[in-house]
Amino acid sequence: MKTIGEIKEEFSAAREADWNAICQMYETDLRSGVQKLVQQYRKKLDALEKEKLRMEQMMQFEHKYEHLGYLCGIDEVGRGPLAGPVVACAVILPKDCDILWLNDSKKLTAKKREELYDVILEGAVSVGIGMASPERIDEINILQATLEAMKAAVEKLPVEPDFVQVDGNKLPKWKWLSEAVVKGDDKVEWISAASIIAKTTRDAYMCKMAELYPQYGFEHHVGYGTAEHIKALKAYGPTPIHRKTFAPVREVIDGLSTDTK
Repeated sequence: MKTIGEIKEEFSAAREADWNAICQMYETDLRSGVQKLVQQYRKKLDALEKEKLRMEQMMQFEHKYEHLGYLCGIDEVGRGPLAGPVVACAVILPKDCDILWLNDSKKLTAKKREELYDVILEGAVSVGIGMASPERIDEINILQATLEAMKAAVEKLPVEPDFVQVDGNKLPKWKWLSEAVVKGDDKVEWISAASIIAKTTRDAYMCKMAELYPQYGFEHHVGYGTAEHIKALKAYGPTPIHRKTFAPVREVIDGLSTDTK
């Protein structure tokens, strides 16, 4: 008879498609530890079935527009932070894509986003990334910088899209047939995929910035205006990656200017 530890390893090593068979194999094993494992994986199977149904519902946009050809989703991350770039991503997924758990990146854990990041890059037809720097944001404002990053993301796609769907209610001025979809990262799978790539890309960038500016805690808040960030900003002043037109940063700059007079 296998130990509970060995059975646990068997479950862990198994593919999702094999979970049901393994549950059936051990459902008559009355050891409490084994029954907990069976119940745990039965719950995972239920969640998997619900996710498959959710993804089928998301496919409505593919069925609606599949006659147009390559469908592209765009989302951005980083409009609100006080530091760092705004990052946009454009993604074209293959027809009848079967990637599960695609969702608004904010609803996923960092671990799940990183897992899906690799799956999306491996399975996508095409991926493009566009960024607008803090300097550009200060120059033209965050909305225009975001639209500019979106356009850059599409332009960097190795494959030309036939139809583009953008999360939100604003569209850049460009040549592509497109539509804005409010809460699109919840509704459209390729927008969800773009959300995940954009978020993971920007978070990784801000973690690198944390190595350059360790006193600011960028690895924790990725530039957003948390209490930790505001405290560091007041203590050390702004860095080159801070957005100088954003109120909390501007207030610190104005305060430094007053102190030197």
